[in-house]
Amino acid sequence: MGQPKYKRIVLKLSGEALAGSLGYGIDQDVITSIAEQVKEVRRSGVDVAIVVGGGNIWRGIAGSAKGMERATADYMGMLATVMNGLALQDALEKVEVDTRVQAAIEMRQIAEPYIRRRAIRHLEKGRVVIFAAGTGNPYFSTDTTAALRAAEIEADVILMAKKVDGVYDCDPVKNHGAKKYDYLSYMEVLNQGLGVMDSTAASLCKDNKIPLIVFSINQQGNILRVVLGEEIGTYVGGENNDSRNCSRS
Repeated sequence: MGQPKYKRIVLKLSGEALAGSLGYGIDQDVITSIAEQVKEVRRSGVDVAIVVGGGNIWRGIAGSAKGMERATADYMGMLATVMNGLALQDALEKVEVDTRVQAAIEMRQIAEPYIRRRAIRHLEKGRVVIFAAGTGNPYFSTDTTAALRAAEIEADVILMAKKVDGVYDCDPVKNHGAKKYDYLSYMEVLNQGLGVMDSTAASLCKDNKIPLIVFSINQQGNILRVVLGEEIGTYVGGENNDSRNCSRS
């Protein structure tokens, strides 16, 4: 195993990724695979924090579009992320990875309240920390949570694990001629509306100089490959992107 490129990471898992081929709910094979990959990353000495979405169970925006009050719909989405976080904790502890779930909404019977210093202390002790319930506020996505928590715990990078293998100029599922970006600046993501993450999250990353790497979770071992510095997926960073020019594959 090579030397890790990053010391502390935030792994952003979408709810859709946890659903796998089922399309809804939690695919146990997928969540077990993720747990095994996280174990390998921890074995390399990297601090791992995870932000998990809830789209496999409930989407606040979808509920709002059907007439539900937006705040209520978003709170329901936060509860969905807690369910995913608990499932992920269970999978991680089954492969002997010490894990803590911290929720932005207080629910002491099942998760710790989010406390920044406590989260950092867990990471320093080698525990994986799962941040659930978003930011605890409606109108903010779990992408924004990932950017906020990464800034708070001083993470080196956000790894965005998705079903697709990077960022494209259009939907690669609907358009087989879609072109993949290797490198992007924050401003290109914002100006072109590429859908990597919402504008609030992208602006937070830009302001705090937190790079993103968007890659596929479907291939076993990809999380460790990214941590070790292998150039897979799409790198999103500052204007210079470590002196590498933005290009497309």
